[in-house]
Amino acid sequence: MKYELSLETEAYRYRTPMKFGGRVVEDVTVLTARCRASNAAGKTADGDSIGVGSMTMGVAWAWPDASVPDATKLEAVLEMASRMAAKVNEMSGQSTGHPMQLCLSLAQHHATIAKEVEDSQELSGPIPDLAILLASSPVEAALFDAHGKASGQSSYALLTKEHLPQDLGQLLGDDQYNNVWLDQIISAYPVATLPLYHLVGALDPLTEEEVETPVGDGLPETLGEWITRNELTHLKIKLNGDDADWDFCRVRDINAVADATVDRGSSTGKPWWFSLDFNERCEDEAYVLTLLDRLQAECPEAYERIQYIEQPTHRDLTRPDAVTMHLAAKKKPVVIDESLTGLESLRMAVSQGYSGIALKACKGHAEALLLGAVAVHEGLFLCVQDLTCVGASLLHSASLSAHIPGVAAVESNGRQYCPEGNAEWMAKFGPMFEVRGGSVPTSCLGGPGLGY
Repeated sequence: MKYELSLETEAYRYRTPMKFGGRVVEDVTVLTARCRASNAAGKTADGDSIGVGSMTMGVAWAWPDASVPDATKLEAVLEMASRMAAKVNEMSGQSTGHPMQLCLSLAQHHATIAKEVEDSQELSGPIPDLAILLASSPVEAALFDAHGKASGQSSYALLTKEHLPQDLGQLLGDDQYNNVWLDQIISAYPVATLPLYHLVGALDPLTEEEVETPVGDGLPETLGEWITRNELTHLKIKLNGDDADWDFCRVRDINAVADATVDRGSSTGKPWWFSLDFNERCEDEAYVLTLLDRLQAECPEAYERIQYIEQPTHRDLTRPDAVTMHLAAKKKPVVIDESLTGLESLRMAVSQGYSGIALKACKGHAEALLLGAVAVHEGLFLCVQDLTCVGASLLHSASLSAHIPGVAAVESNGRQYCPEGNAEWMAKFGPMFEVRGGSVPTSCLGGPGLGY
């Protein structure tokens, strides 16, 4: 299979600002890669068979250095993506192969491409690993999608030995996973449904009394209204990580709104689940333990509803004062997120007490499959999170979630903050964006390629 990639961008304003990790985001640029695939006989995919990979360019998350303007970060990430697409076109013209092999070959050029962009834009420091992975992610998704569509099969069904002869040990370069095969772990078919984790941002009003300036677009203005509209059961709570009283009150108040919102339609009677996301803002593990202990003592119902905790402290696990999570993980699963950039970081995180991992489509389809397989193989807690994904990027994220066994739930933040980005996909995949029963029907993502 040979591939030819092209890129395009579009920009959207958020309907309401989103605050996380001390930052407020009000707009987004979406990068979309389109990939035309041709098989050995020279037959070229056309029209609906063209592979599509898309991702929101969340540079505030992937590159949080405040000394670099967001516009500069975005320009650098888009330039890296352009160079990566050109590199794939060059490599594909020289040899054919499975998208997994091509993505792993591309990864060998990431550092060189990043350095070229650093030099050409005269950046003062190195581009972070997450920003490099972000640039690559739509390219990888388009390759896998095109491969499946050109073959008329699901990309997840093309992970067998017949199509991908390397086992997990060979793909990762680690003998520990010899004779472990991706198709033994990654399902060829999506699960029928997955619960939706609804984001409660730090600025989001919980009740009508907190609404200062209504948006007035017909969508919910408060958490209670979202719960009723989507019959929610899972709430992802953004916390400050440096204000213990505020964090406690936020969880307590959200728990109260959840209890008070009894009209959840078909979801009535289902249990509530919360995830706590500090976005690396906690100084140490003691902060997390203190919050958990206080919730357990003063709001035990909320404590019991916590399903997992997202990376509470700084993403640099190699720094001398790196914080461990052994004690916190004894109370609730603690997943590594921003620090997860490969197998080495996963192992370091586990050694430091983390009990699970958060996969993201924005880090690349190949890595998500490989590290997801490792997580399943090693019995780690597993979740998939999005980057306020819209349109094809949300469908891709949900597709990953639906094919990796044991994923807790799907995130879908774009429908809250940027519904305009979903418009062109509503006719065919409306139930993925307009949620009912607190779940998304991932069975609709069973088509050729990545399913959308």
